[in-house]
Amino acid sequence: MIPEHKIQEVLERVDLVGLISRHVELKKAGREWKGRCPFHQEKTPSFYVVPEKRFYFCHGCRASGDAVSFVQRYLGKTFLDAVRDLARELGIDLEAQQDPGMRERQQIKDATDLAAEHFRSLLWHQDEGRAARAYIASRGVSEETAQAFGLGWAPNAWSLLAERCQKTGMLEWAMKAGLVLKRNSGDGCFDFFRSRLMVPIRAPEGRPIAFGGRLVGAEEGPKYLNSRESRLYNKSDTLFGMDLARDEVRKRKAAVLVEGYFDCIGLHQVGVRHAVALCSTNLTAGHMQVLKRGEARELVLLLDGDSAGLAAIERLAGPLLAAGATARVALLPQGDDPDTFARREGAAGVEKLLEDAHPLTTHLFATLLPQGKSASFEEKMAALERLKPVAAQVPVGLVRSTLFAALSDHFGWRPADVEAALRSKVPPKPAPAAHGPAPHTPARPPDEKPPPPMEALYVATVLRDPQLLSRDVFRVCDELSHMGLRMALAHATSGQGTQDALFEASEGIKRAIETAWRQLPAEGQELEQAFSAICREIMVRRIDERLTYIKRATEQTPGAFDLTEETRQLLAERVELLALKKRVLEELRPSGAGTKAPMQPV
Repeated sequence: MIPEHKIQEVLERVDLVGLISRHVELKKAGREWKGRCPFHQEKTPSFYVVPEKRFYFCHGCRASGDAVSFVQRYLGKTFLDAVRDLARELGIDLEAQQDPGMRERQQIKDATDLAAEHFRSLLWHQDEGRAARAYIASRGVSEETAQAFGLGWAPNAWSLLAERCQKTGMLEWAMKAGLVLKRNSGDGCFDFFRSRLMVPIRAPEGRPIAFGGRLVGAEEGPKYLNSRESRLYNKSDTLFGMDLARDEVRKRKAAVLVEGYFDCIGLHQVGVRHAVALCSTNLTAGHMQVLKRGEARELVLLLDGDSAGLAAIERLAGPLLAAGATARVALLPQGDDPDTFARREGAAGVEKLLEDAHPLTTHLFATLLPQGKSASFEEKMAALERLKPVAAQVPVGLVRSTLFAALSDHFGWRPADVEAALRSKVPPKPAPAAHGPAPHTPARPPDEKPPPPMEALYVATVLRDPQLLSRDVFRVCDELSHMGLRMALAHATSGQGTQDALFEASEGIKRAIETAWRQLPAEGQELEQAFSAICREIMVRRIDERLTYIKRATEQTPGAFDLTEETRQLLAERVELLALKKRVLEELRPSGAGTKAPMQPV
């Protein structure tokens, strides 16, 4: 990824007139330059370059944009290639400006992609994957579901993946990803995963970032083996299955949380598609943030119906209460796990179980002290002892005081007595950092500008249906002012797809696009109409901005016979812009009465 501020530096330093003059004969016209448009045949020049504003436009064919878009359109280059070419000419080192870990992150990403394809091919297209395919079938997982989750197979061979990485020049990258390890003696490397059914762990955008491996057909080794953390993968910020659950979570405003990969897969198999799984034993603030971004307002815990599952609920209660989350507990029959229950009872049985789920605090109180007020003093103290780790995670405030009030009611004690018994110090806030960065800390790049909402709507619409880009008759894609959005659009339309576009985007871009995504119609004619309305709005705004500039520049004009050449050019441009605005309004007129853009941000 090229930092947005470096792209901005390229645009600010490039000599736009000099760049375009290599391909177009330009003549000075006041503060602007004029020539025949290189993008369509014309006899009368209508192509303008405005160095002050760093953009060009043609009144004849509506072509417009900045230096990057000119190189893209005229030389047929991609957005990223155009930026790199201009930066090379200007002596701007884009690579050196990247975060120190950015290159390593990209390398790990490429190695992880290679491994995912390698494991998947071995599962479905090689005889070696027969045992793994049989195991998948024995778990009641269909081939369609297995393909959706990207399951693969790592055979017992010692260095199959290592050899493939060696041939492709990715061996060192695979070592950084923890996919291959150096031999203890001698040269060479060996595969970390062997004799395992491979379960890709993917980011919410769908890109594989790590793996979980389930031992199949071998005796030695742990039952499950997981990738180590890397610059690409942090288990405290990752929920397994979120990429496939996103739409259903958003639809239901709720998520079902399980602990195992195959519990999640089994629930999706029967149609419970808002299930996700932890990639670690703890529920973290990072996980809660992922759920919040996915619009999950409620979380239902569906854990194994044994002592370990009940203990897990106590373990997860602290983070949930600390976050002020609305959480419920669905109790499985003794000895069941979500996967086996789903296979036996189907979607109807699981949905009934979820409907009957109890609030988290109700479950905790009933489990830890079933007798309530009538329990003995010793039983109450034992229950409070188990609740201490939960209460310690809840910060001082409304949630903590409300929890103590509910406990006092269940125990039959005064709130002050309950609080005294559970009293524990809240972890101190970290000390404020000293003024100024440490000597070894690299300078922080400028903060990214928030994307304009209407431009985010444009990009979100194209991400939802890339074919709509061909209906952008006024090439609004060249009018996007936000470099982060242009880069996301470039990734999505370069063959890498929506998943990569969002995976590579900054958090600010992701939030803007996800917000826009929720405001769009699902598909079909309504989405086309929304796209047309968005294009119309952006074009009209751009034209109005230029008309406002011309008005200010010419409002002090004396008399008609005293016009300067520059003023004449601006007034002629005004006439052309008004004609263009009329064409935009006519050609992008809503096709149905009442049709409007999904939002009208300012």
